[in-house]
Amino acid sequence: MRPLPSYPTDASPAAAPVDQADGLRRLFAAGRRQRLVPVAFNAHAEGTPALLERLAGAFIELGARTLVVDAADSAPRANALAEVDLAAAIEPLGPGMAYLAARGLPLRHVNSRGSCEAWLGAVEAAAADVDVILLHANARDLVRLLGRREVRPVLVTTLDPASLTDAYASMKLLAQRSGLMTFDLLTGMTGTPKAAQRIAERLASCADSFLGAVVREAVWLDRREPVDTPATPALARLAAHQLADIDTPDSGFGLPAFGAGTDLHAY
Repeated sequence: MRPLPSYPTDASPAAAPVDQADGLRRLFAAGRRQRLVPVAFNAHAEGTPALLERLAGAFIELGARTLVVDAADSAPRANALAEVDLAAAIEPLGPGMAYLAARGLPLRHVNSRGSCEAWLGAVEAAAADVDVILLHANARDLVRLLGRREVRPVLVTTLDPASLTDAYASMKLLAQRSGLMTFDLLTGMTGTPKAAQRIAERLASCADSFLGAVVREAVWLDRREPVDTPATPALARLAAHQLADIDTPDSGFGLPAFGAGTDLHAY
């Protein structure tokens, strides 16, 4: 594996490089649980699979073995094997990355109270050797899967106004049904970072004004770039903060928490 990247914090451009590998050794010490990173499916966000792959790549660059569980409406239909042996249905995609096609599986395991948390627990047990589970599903299924877990969902959007509306609808549902009030944002764009920045600012403003929610990290990626492009500093920061404890102000990687008052122009 190539050396892990280091970069200065936004608060201090001249800061000393961060030893991210050491941070991960502490993070994944004995007894630390897997990280679950929910990603809300957006029916209007073209190019989402590439964004998911780049997000997974950012975790892998930080040394975290990653499983993408794709239960979104756009995902391939689940392998019949997944009903009897989840572990056998997980496909290795490359060093540090695996994939589970899971469209339709959560709804097949809903209990009498409308929850399919038990199925997610079975996935976690079947993939006990991975560090990160990227769970891609529509917001309704995420509510059923997550219960009251303390996680920070990732919203996906593009410059299309319909995709922004969809992202806000997912945020609203997760805030109202699951009590989740902090989110990250991935925006796919084609060479128009200022427009992507405005999208992020608009969603962050609506989240704060109407839901009392916060967009913690906002990252835009050019969809024309290959999926194996190394993570940008902003994407690496998003991944590092997702790997940290949700309620811990310092990520454990020497990176300051992104919170209220932070200027989205830096991202």
